Amino acid sequence: MTMNRRRSLHTLALAATSLAVWPGAAAWAQPSATPLTPGGKAVRILVGFPPGGGSDAIARILADKLKTLLGVPVVVENRPGAGGQIAAQELKRSAADGTTLFLSHDHTISILPLVMKNPGFQPEQDFTPVVGVASFVNGLAVSAGTPAKTLAQYVDWIKQHGGGKGVVGIPAPASTPEFLVQLLARRYQIDLVSAPYRGSAPMLADMMGNQIAAGVGSVPDMIEYQRSGKVRMLAVLGGQRQAVLPDVPTLAELGLPGLEEMPYFGIFAPHGTPAAFIERFSSATAQVLAQPAVAQQLTAMGLSVGHMSAQQLASRERAYTQVWRKLIQESGFQPQ
Repeated sequence: MTMNRRRSLHTLALAATSLAVWPGAAAWAQPSATPLTPGGKAVRILVGFPPGGGSDAIARILADKLKTLLGVPVVVENRPGAGGQIAAQELKRSAADGTTLFLSHDHTISILPLVMKNPGFQPEQDFTPVVGVASFVNGLAVSAGTPAKTLAQYVDWIKQHGGGKGVVGIPAPASTPEFLVQLLARRYQIDLVSAPYRGSAPMLADMMGNQIAAGVGSVPDMIEYQRSGKVRMLAVLGGQRQAVLPDVPTLAELGLPGLEEMPYFGIFAPHGTPAAFIERFSSATAQVLAQPAVAQQLTAMGLSVGHMSAQQLASRERAYTQVWRKLIQESGFQPQ
Protein backbone atom coordinates (compact mmCIF):
# COMPACT_ATOMS: atom_id res chain seq x y z
CA MET A 1 0.00 0.00 0.00
CA THR A 2 1.38 3.38 -0.96
CA MET A 3 1.95 6.23 1.50
CA ASN A 4 -0.70 8.39 -0.25
CA ARG A 5 -3.20 5.53 -0.05
CA ARG A 6 -2.58 5.17 3.70
CA ARG A 7 -3.04 8.92 4.21
CA SER A 8 -6.32 8.89 2.29
CA LEU A 9 -7.69 6.01 4.35
CA HIS A 10 -6.58 7.74 7.57
CA THR A 11 -8.36 10.95 6.52
CA LEU A 12 -11.58 9.04 5.78
CA ALA A 13 -11.38 7.29 9.13
CA LEU A 14 -11.02 10.60 10.96
CA ALA A 15 -14.01 12.02 9.09
CA ALA A 16 -16.14 9.00 10.00
CA THR A 17 -15.09 9.29 13.63
CA SER A 18 -16.04 12.99 13.67
CA LEU A 19 -19.51 12.17 12.40
CA ALA A 20 -19.89 9.42 14.98
CA VAL A 21 -19.01 11.60 17.97
CA TRP A 22 -21.08 14.55 16.76
CA PRO A 23 -24.67 13.35 16.32
CA GLY A 24 -26.45 15.32 13.66
CA ALA A 25 -23.25 16.38 11.91
CA ALA A 26 -24.34 14.64 8.72
CA ALA A 27 -27.58 16.59 8.82
CA TRP A 28 -25.56 19.79 9.05
CA ALA A 29 -23.43 18.72 6.11
CA GLN A 30 -26.24 18.47 3.59
CA PRO A 31 -30.02 18.87 3.48
CA SER A 32 -32.43 15.96 3.10
CA ALA A 33 -33.04 14.69 -0.42
CA THR A 34 -36.80 15.07 0.13
CA PRO A 35 -37.89 18.62 -0.78
CA LEU A 36 -39.06 20.58 2.23
CA THR A 37 -41.70 22.47 0.25
CA PRO A 38 -43.66 21.67 -2.92
CA GLY A 39 -41.25 21.92 -5.83
CA GLY A 40 -38.53 23.18 -3.50
CA LYS A 41 -40.20 26.60 -3.27
CA ALA A 42 -38.76 29.24 -0.98
CA VAL A 43 -39.95 29.54 2.61
CA ARG A 44 -41.20 33.05 3.44
CA ILE A 45 -40.85 34.19 7.04
CA LEU A 46 -43.26 37.06 7.59
CA VAL A 47 -42.34 39.73 10.14
CA GLY A 48 -44.99 42.13 11.38
CA PHE A 49 -42.60 45.00 12.05
CA PRO A 50 -40.26 47.18 9.95
CA PRO A 51 -36.71 46.21 8.96
CA GLY A 52 -34.13 46.90 11.64
CA GLY A 53 -36.25 45.98 14.64
CA GLY A 54 -35.81 43.04 16.98
CA SER A 55 -38.24 40.70 15.21
CA ASP A 56 -36.64 41.48 11.86
CA ALA A 57 -33.12 40.89 13.18
CA ILE A 58 -34.04 37.52 14.69
CA ALA A 59 -35.76 36.38 11.50
CA ARG A 60 -32.79 37.33 9.32
CA ILE A 61 -30.24 35.66 11.60
CA LEU A 62 -32.23 32.42 11.48
CA ALA A 63 -33.04 32.59 7.76
CA ASP A 64 -29.39 33.00 6.82
CA LYS A 65 -28.50 29.69 8.49
CA LEU A 66 -31.70 27.75 7.79
CA LYS A 67 -31.41 27.98 4.00
CA THR A 68 -28.32 25.77 4.10
CA LEU A 69 -29.79 23.17 6.43
CA LEU A 70 -33.16 22.99 4.71
CA GLY A 71 -31.95 23.06 1.11
CA VAL A 72 -34.43 25.74 0.00
CA PRO A 73 -34.29 29.54 -0.03
CA VAL A 74 -35.51 31.11 3.21
CA VAL A 75 -36.47 34.76 2.83
CA VAL A 76 -37.75 37.38 5.26
CA GLU A 77 -40.68 39.55 4.20
CA ASN A 78 -41.72 42.52 6.31
CA ARG A 79 -45.44 43.22 6.60
CA PRO A 80 -45.38 46.00 9.20
CA GLY A 81 -48.38 47.62 10.78
CA ALA A 82 -50.98 47.35 13.53
CA GLY A 83 -48.70 45.55 15.98
CA GLY A 84 -48.20 42.55 13.70
CA GLN A 85 -51.89 42.26 12.80
CA ILE A 86 -51.30 42.75 9.06
CA ALA A 87 -48.69 39.98 8.93
CA ALA A 88 -50.91 37.67 10.99
CA GLN A 89 -53.79 38.16 8.58
CA GLU A 90 -51.42 37.45 5.68
CA LEU A 91 -50.42 34.17 7.35
CA LYS A 92 -54.06 33.18 7.77
CA ARG A 93 -54.63 33.67 4.02
CA SER A 94 -51.55 31.68 3.02
CA ALA A 95 -51.40 28.08 1.86
CA ALA A 96 -50.69 25.51 4.57
CA ASP A 97 -47.82 23.93 2.64
CA GLY A 98 -44.76 25.23 4.50
CA THR A 99 -44.04 28.08 2.11
CA THR A 100 -45.24 30.81 4.50
CA LEU A 101 -44.38 31.21 8.19
CA PHE A 102 -44.68 34.04 10.69
CA LEU A 103 -42.05 34.99 13.26
CA SER A 104 -43.83 36.84 16.01
CA HIS A 105 -43.86 37.58 19.71
CA ASP A 106 -46.50 37.69 22.41
CA HIS A 107 -48.13 40.99 21.45
CA THR A 108 -49.53 39.73 18.16
CA ILE A 109 -50.27 36.15 19.18
CA SER A 110 -51.42 36.50 22.79
CA ILE A 111 -52.40 40.13 23.42
CA LEU A 112 -54.12 41.42 20.25
CA PRO A 113 -56.87 38.77 20.41
CA LEU A 114 -57.55 39.86 24.02
CA VAL A 115 -57.82 43.60 23.34
CA MET A 116 -59.51 43.63 19.92
CA LYS A 117 -63.05 42.55 19.13
CA ASN A 118 -62.07 41.44 15.64
CA PRO A 119 -58.33 41.14 15.02
CA GLY A 120 -58.98 39.18 11.84
CA PHE A 121 -57.43 35.99 13.16
CA GLN A 122 -57.70 33.59 16.09
CA PRO A 123 -54.38 31.88 16.85
CA GLU A 124 -55.91 28.67 18.22
CA GLN A 125 -57.99 28.16 15.07
CA ASP A 126 -55.89 29.73 12.34
CA PHE A 127 -52.26 29.05 13.29
CA THR A 128 -50.07 26.09 14.13
CA PRO A 129 -47.03 26.60 16.39
CA VAL A 130 -43.82 25.47 14.67
CA VAL A 131 -40.90 26.33 16.95
CA GLY A 132 -39.99 28.71 19.76
CA VAL A 133 -36.62 30.44 19.60
CA ALA A 134 -36.25 32.78 22.58
CA SER A 135 -37.82 34.52 25.54
CA PHE A 136 -37.44 38.07 26.75
CA VAL A 137 -38.82 40.41 29.39
CA ASN A 138 -40.25 43.89 29.56
CA GLY A 139 -39.07 46.42 32.09
CA LEU A 140 -39.48 49.91 33.47
CA ALA A 141 -36.78 52.42 32.58
CA VAL A 142 -36.22 56.10 33.28
CA SER A 143 -34.43 58.73 31.23
CA ALA A 144 -30.91 59.79 32.14
CA GLY A 145 -32.35 63.10 33.34
CA THR A 146 -34.61 61.41 35.88
CA PRO A 147 -32.73 61.16 39.19
CA ALA A 148 -34.26 57.86 40.37
CA LYS A 149 -31.95 54.86 40.47
CA THR A 150 -34.46 52.40 41.95
CA LEU A 151 -38.18 51.80 41.60
CA ALA A 152 -38.76 53.07 45.14
CA GLN A 153 -36.88 56.27 44.34
CA TYR A 154 -38.95 56.71 41.17
CA VAL A 155 -42.20 56.38 43.14
CA ASP A 156 -40.93 58.90 45.72
CA TRP A 157 -39.85 61.27 42.94
CA ILE A 158 -43.32 61.09 41.36
CA LYS A 159 -44.95 61.84 44.70
CA GLN A 160 -42.62 64.69 45.63
CA HIS A 161 -41.99 66.39 42.28
CA GLY A 162 -45.03 65.43 40.25
CA GLY A 163 -47.72 65.75 42.84
CA GLY A 164 -48.29 62.02 42.60
CA LYS A 165 -48.75 62.18 38.82
CA GLY A 166 -46.47 60.96 36.05
CA VAL A 167 -46.39 60.03 32.37
CA VAL A 168 -44.90 56.72 31.20
CA GLY A 169 -44.19 55.99 27.55
CA ILE A 170 -45.35 52.71 26.00
CA PRO A 171 -44.55 51.33 22.52
CA ALA A 172 -48.20 50.73 21.59
CA PRO A 173 -51.68 51.19 23.01
CA ALA A 174 -53.51 48.24 24.57
CA SER A 175 -50.20 46.40 25.04
CA THR A 176 -48.66 44.63 28.03
CA PRO A 177 -46.63 47.78 28.85
CA GLU A 178 -49.87 49.77 29.17
CA PHE A 179 -51.37 47.23 31.56
CA LEU A 180 -48.11 47.12 33.49
CA VAL A 181 -48.28 50.91 33.96
CA GLN A 182 -51.79 50.51 35.38
CA LEU A 183 -50.58 47.75 37.68
CA LEU A 184 -47.74 49.90 39.01
CA ALA A 185 -50.13 52.81 39.57
CA ARG A 186 -52.48 50.65 41.64
CA ARG A 187 -49.69 49.01 43.57
CA TYR A 188 -47.95 52.26 44.56
CA GLN A 189 -51.05 54.46 44.67
CA ILE A 190 -49.81 57.03 42.19
CA ASP A 191 -51.44 58.49 39.10
CA LEU A 192 -49.51 57.16 36.11
CA VAL A 193 -50.75 57.90 32.58
CA SER A 194 -49.60 55.85 29.60
CA ALA A 195 -48.35 57.76 26.56
CA PRO A 196 -48.62 55.41 23.54
CA TYR A 197 -46.08 55.66 20.72
CA ARG A 198 -45.78 54.02 17.32
CA GLY A 199 -43.11 51.61 18.47
CA SER A 200 -40.16 51.65 20.85
CA ALA A 201 -37.88 53.81 18.68
CA PRO A 202 -39.82 57.09 18.98
CA MET A 203 -40.52 56.41 22.66
CA LEU A 204 -36.83 55.92 23.39
CA ALA A 205 -35.97 59.04 21.37
CA ASP A 206 -38.24 61.08 23.64
CA MET A 207 -36.76 59.43 26.72
CA MET A 208 -33.24 60.29 25.61
CA GLY A 209 -34.38 63.84 24.91
CA ASN A 210 -35.88 63.98 28.41
CA GLN A 211 -39.31 64.64 26.92
CA ILE A 212 -40.74 61.88 29.10
CA ALA A 213 -39.28 60.69 32.37
CA ALA A 214 -40.01 56.98 32.06
CA GLY A 215 -41.02 54.24 29.66
CA VAL A 216 -41.92 50.57 29.63
CA GLY A 217 -40.51 48.37 26.89
CA SER A 218 -38.66 45.17 26.15
CA VAL A 219 -35.10 44.53 27.24
CA PRO A 220 -34.06 43.81 23.60
CA ASP A 221 -35.28 47.28 22.61
CA MET A 222 -33.63 49.04 25.55
CA ILE A 223 -30.43 47.12 26.19
CA GLU A 224 -28.08 49.20 23.99
CA TYR A 225 -29.36 52.46 25.50
CA GLN A 226 -28.98 50.98 28.97
CA ARG A 227 -25.38 50.04 28.20
CA SER A 228 -24.59 53.53 26.95
CA GLY A 229 -26.21 55.19 29.97
CA LYS A 230 -28.91 56.92 27.95
CA VAL A 231 -31.68 55.18 29.91
CA ARG A 232 -31.67 53.43 33.27
CA MET A 233 -33.67 50.28 33.82
CA LEU A 234 -35.22 50.04 37.29
CA ALA A 235 -37.05 46.71 37.23
CA VAL A 236 -37.90 43.84 34.91
CA LEU A 237 -40.63 41.26 34.69
CA GLY A 238 -39.91 37.54 34.74
CA GLY A 239 -39.01 34.96 37.34
CA GLN A 240 -35.33 35.86 37.61
CA ARG A 241 -32.87 38.62 36.85
CA GLN A 242 -31.65 38.83 33.28
CA ALA A 243 -28.10 37.77 32.43
CA VAL A 244 -27.51 41.04 30.56
CA LEU A 245 -28.91 43.07 33.50
CA PRO A 246 -27.65 41.31 36.63
CA ASP A 247 -28.08 44.40 38.83
CA VAL A 248 -31.69 45.09 37.84
CA PRO A 249 -34.22 43.41 40.17
CA THR A 250 -37.43 41.70 39.11
CA LEU A 251 -40.78 43.13 40.11
CA ALA A 252 -41.36 39.95 42.11
CA GLU A 253 -38.29 40.81 44.21
CA LEU A 254 -39.80 44.23 44.80
CA GLY A 255 -43.09 42.83 46.08
CA LEU A 256 -45.10 42.62 42.87
CA PRO A 257 -45.45 38.88 42.04
CA GLY A 258 -47.56 37.26 39.34
CA LEU A 259 -45.56 38.47 36.32
CA GLU A 260 -43.12 35.59 36.04
CA GLU A 261 -44.38 34.29 32.67
CA MET A 262 -42.01 35.64 30.05
CA PRO A 263 -42.92 36.82 26.55
CA TYR A 264 -41.66 34.68 23.72
CA PHE A 265 -40.53 34.75 20.12
CA GLY A 266 -41.91 31.91 18.05
CA ILE A 267 -42.56 30.84 14.49
CA PHE A 268 -46.09 29.95 13.41
CA ALA A 269 -47.60 28.37 10.29
CA PRO A 270 -51.11 28.33 8.83
CA HIS A 271 -53.42 25.78 10.42
CA GLY A 272 -53.13 22.44 8.64
CA THR A 273 -49.43 22.68 7.78
CA PRO A 274 -48.07 19.10 7.59
CA ALA A 275 -46.55 17.69 10.76
CA ALA A 276 -43.53 16.43 8.80
CA PHE A 277 -42.68 19.99 7.75
CA ILE A 278 -43.06 21.29 11.30
CA GLU A 279 -40.80 18.59 12.72
CA ARG A 280 -38.11 19.14 10.10
CA PHE A 281 -38.18 22.94 10.39
CA SER A 282 -38.11 22.77 14.19
CA SER A 283 -35.17 20.36 14.16
CA ALA A 284 -33.20 22.59 11.79
CA THR A 285 -33.95 25.64 13.95
CA ALA A 286 -32.67 23.80 17.02
CA GLN A 287 -29.39 23.19 15.19
CA VAL A 288 -29.12 26.85 14.23
CA LEU A 289 -29.77 28.02 17.80
CA ALA A 290 -27.04 25.65 19.01
CA GLN A 291 -24.42 27.41 16.90
CA PRO A 292 -22.31 29.54 19.30
CA ALA A 293 -22.18 32.55 16.98
CA VAL A 294 -25.97 32.60 16.61
CA ALA A 295 -26.57 32.16 20.33
CA GLN A 296 -24.10 34.96 21.05
CA GLN A 297 -25.82 37.33 18.60
CA LEU A 298 -29.26 36.71 20.07
CA THR A 299 -28.09 36.83 23.68
CA ALA A 300 -26.41 40.18 23.05
CA MET A 301 -29.84 41.45 21.99
CA GLY A 302 -31.15 40.77 25.49
CA LEU A 303 -32.85 37.48 24.63
CA SER A 304 -32.89 34.23 26.56
CA VAL A 305 -32.17 31.81 23.74
CA GLY A 306 -33.74 28.38 23.88
CA HIS A 307 -35.37 25.97 21.44
CA MET A 308 -39.01 25.12 22.10
CA SER A 309 -40.76 22.34 20.21
CA ALA A 310 -44.14 23.02 18.66
CA GLN A 311 -45.81 21.48 21.70
CA GLN A 312 -43.70 23.49 24.13
CA LEU A 313 -44.41 26.73 22.25
CA ALA A 314 -48.14 26.01 22.29
CA SER A 315 -48.02 25.38 26.05
CA ARG A 316 -46.00 28.54 26.60
CA GLU A 317 -48.47 30.58 24.53
CA ARG A 318 -51.45 29.27 26.53
CA ALA A 319 -49.82 29.96 29.90
CA TYR A 320 -48.77 33.48 28.95
CA THR A 321 -52.17 34.31 27.47
CA GLN A 322 -53.92 33.07 30.60
CA VAL A 323 -51.85 35.35 32.86
CA TRP A 324 -52.51 38.45 30.77
CA ARG A 325 -56.18 37.63 30.17
CA LYS A 326 -56.66 37.84 33.94
CA LEU A 327 -54.65 41.06 34.27
CA ILE A 328 -56.47 42.73 31.39
CA GLN A 329 -59.86 41.77 32.79
CA GLU A 330 -58.88 43.08 36.22
CA SER A 331 -57.86 46.40 34.65
CA GLY A 332 -61.42 46.91 33.40
CA PHE A 333 -60.25 47.25 29.80
CA GLN A 334 -62.91 46.52 27.18
CA PRO A 335 -61.87 45.08 23.79
CA GLN A 336 -62.03 47.73 21.10
